[in-house]
Amino acid sequence: MTDQPPASTITELPPHQDAAPNLEAEAVIAYLLQHPEFFAEHDELLVSMRIPHQRGDSVSLVERQLKLLRERNIEMRHRLSQLMDVARDNDRLFEKTRRLNLALMDAGSLEELIMAVEDGLRHDFQVPFVSLILFGENGMPVGRWVSSAEAQKAIGGLMGDKAVCGALREHELAFLFGAEQAKDVGSTALVTLNHQGLHGVLAVGSHDPQHYKSSIGTLFLGYIAQVLSRLLPRFTHALRSVR
Repeated sequence: MTDQPPASTITELPPHQDAAPNLEAEAVIAYLLQHPEFFAEHDELLVSMRIPHQRGDSVSLVERQLKLLRERNIEMRHRLSQLMDVARDNDRLFEKTRRLNLALMDAGSLEELIMAVEDGLRHDFQVPFVSLILFGENGMPVGRWVSSAEAQKAIGGLMGDKAVCGALREHELAFLFGAEQAKDVGSTALVTLNHQGLHGVLAVGSHDPQHYKSSIGTLFLGYIAQVLSRLLPRFTHALRSVR
C-alpha cells in the first residue's frame, strides 16, 4: 500500500487589524496643505506617483508644481498690468481735470467760464459732444438757459445727486445736444449743477454706445461740476445786478 501525501491544509489569514483607514481625498489634501514638506521628507514616494500632464505624459511633482506657479505668476502679472493701465489712465485724467479747473478759476466772466469748460472738454478730454445748460426763469445773454419747468419735463428723471451714465432716450438727447447731434450720440454721462440756488446740468456724449456705461467712474466729471457750480453764481449774480 502506497503512502499518500498528507492533505494540504489551507489556513485563512485574519484581516490585518492595523490597516490604515481609507482616507478621503479631502482629508489627504488638508493634510498635505498643513504639511507642505511631506514629500521632501518622503521623497521615496515620488518614484511610485503618477501625476498626469495635459498631454498625457507623466511628470515629476516638482515639474507640476513649477507649472502651476508659472501659470499663477502669469495671471498675477496680467492683473498687475491691468492695474497699472488703470493707474496711468487716472493720472492722465487727474492732470486734465487739474488744468481745466485752473482754467475755470482763471475765467473773468461768464462767457470765459462757459468757453473754458466747453473747450477744455472738447479739446483736452477729446469729448465730441458737450452740453452745459443753466436753469432760470429769466435767461441771460451768455450761455444756454431754460426754465426749471422745461428742464424738469425733458430730463427730470436724470437730475439728482449722482451722475447718470449710459444710453439716453431720444427726447433727452435732443434736449441736451440738439436734434441734429442727438442722432450721433451713442452714450452719455450727466451731472447736475446745484449751488447757492443756481441749477443746471453738464453732459458729455460719445459716439460709442459702450463708452459711458452705467458702471463707469464719474469721479473727475463730478470734480469739474463741483468747481463749475461754485464759480457760476459769481458771474450770474453780477449780470443780474447790471441788468
